[in-house]
Amino acid sequence: MVLLINPNQMKPPVAPLALDYLASALGESGFEVDLLDLCFSEDFAREIDRYFASNSVSAIAITLRNTDDTCFATQDFFVPRLEEMIDYLRAHTSAPLILGGSGFSIMPEAILQYCGLDLGIWGDGEYSLPLLLRKIVAGEDYHGLPGLVYRVAKGFHRNPPKYLDLKNMPTPERNAVDNRRYFLEGGMGSIEAKRGCPKRCIYCADPLAKGGRVRCRSPRSVVDEIEALLKMGIDHFHFCDSEFNFPPAHAQEICLEIVSRGLGSKVRWYAYCSPAPFSEELAVLFEKAGCAGIDFGVDSANDQMLRTLGRDFTVEDLARTAQLCHRQGIVFMYDLLLGGPGETSDSLRETIETMKRLSPSSVGASLGVRIFPETALAAMVRKQGPMEQNPNLQGARDEKFFVPVFYLSSVLGEDAPGYLASLIAGDERFLSNFPDAGNRNYNYNENITLMQAIRDGYRGAFWDILRRLACGKRRRSRR
Repeated sequence: MVLLINPNQMKPPVAPLALDYLASALGESGFEVDLLDLCFSEDFAREIDRYFASNSVSAIAITLRNTDDTCFATQDFFVPRLEEMIDYLRAHTSAPLILGGSGFSIMPEAILQYCGLDLGIWGDGEYSLPLLLRKIVAGEDYHGLPGLVYRVAKGFHRNPPKYLDLKNMPTPERNAVDNRRYFLEGGMGSIEAKRGCPKRCIYCADPLAKGGRVRCRSPRSVVDEIEALLKMGIDHFHFCDSEFNFPPAHAQEICLEIVSRGLGSKVRWYAYCSPAPFSEELAVLFEKAGCAGIDFGVDSANDQMLRTLGRDFTVEDLARTAQLCHRQGIVFMYDLLLGGPGETSDSLRETIETMKRLSPSSVGASLGVRIFPETALAAMVRKQGPMEQNPNLQGARDEKFFVPVFYLSSVLGEDAPGYLASLIAGDERFLSNFPDAGNRNYNYNENITLMQAIRDGYRGAFWDILRRLACGKRRRSRR
């Protein structure tokens, strides 16, 4: 028996998609799989006690989706909680514990060291984990396996990963996780149409976790999975791709497959997208295929800041994409990442004023940029000299960027949140991760407003639920 564990206890809950996919791959390889989902548990120790009172396992695989909430205002670090769970597990079993997941893959050695473990897999676990488990069961040497991270005398060794050709993968069964419960308590299902990103955003860790080359799934397989979710009663879901519309042809093929099966009126879906390339043809097709909203990661509306952050589009692209969405009646959000290298009060003001002019349905105004190891931003900060003397850094002074460290341009002054609040000036379209910089909480972790709305029947992406709540309040205030 292989036990998969989900340690993620963020609320509203987000289904552990990686474990659903992993369970399907392990089943295809002939393994018996069980899942211990700690998301809904108020006392993880009691759940672990209960499980091991009647079960024994040959290996345990634990997925770490996020290392922290990446929010400067809260700086909630999840790894210590993971380490508590691991310590408790080790008191119950001598089975090998293997870490993986997108959060783990960003800094695998540091997490293994902190948790006192010897084995992990970075990259695609569907390939490497079955191979590792076979070697463990057979008592064979496994140290040459792709994607394996393992302890050696002076630290850890990391093998290069093998990235899967997703076009040839069978459609995941999606039956290991209680997806229906996650839908009822989290408001949406999730699906992945591709992995990897070749773009060069200086702060982004996605290429570290999933590779720098886009690997697309078969559109037919993706829509097969959508139909499987629909049969479970899940009619709202989110594409978890870094950018669903890159490459555009793949997004178009998925939409055409949805429409050809008559699902465009039966499902409502959301996606992360890039503002370029985004064509009128694609916008029309999104609407026909059931798109309920798009979250465009734009970061800034100042061309110099966009270049500094490594983005490959311009403010003119933002304006064109906004016009297309307005014309097609598509609900859309522009997500900002403010305070990065070179941010000034003028560039911040220009960004907020441009957002108001382009008038997206919502604007996410995140202040402070989480610095992850092995990113261009981390390298830039190291070149700036000792961290203790760097006025742009906030949070922990961790030279390995393991504990959350944030970049917030010192040029903005000591009251950057207050300045941002003055620019937003109560505009209800803005979501902020600082309590005093906007009227709605943009940190989804332990968001009481969101959890209550979902209990009341709201469904969809978290930002869109907050948007609809605000719209409802405005309508009631006018009566």
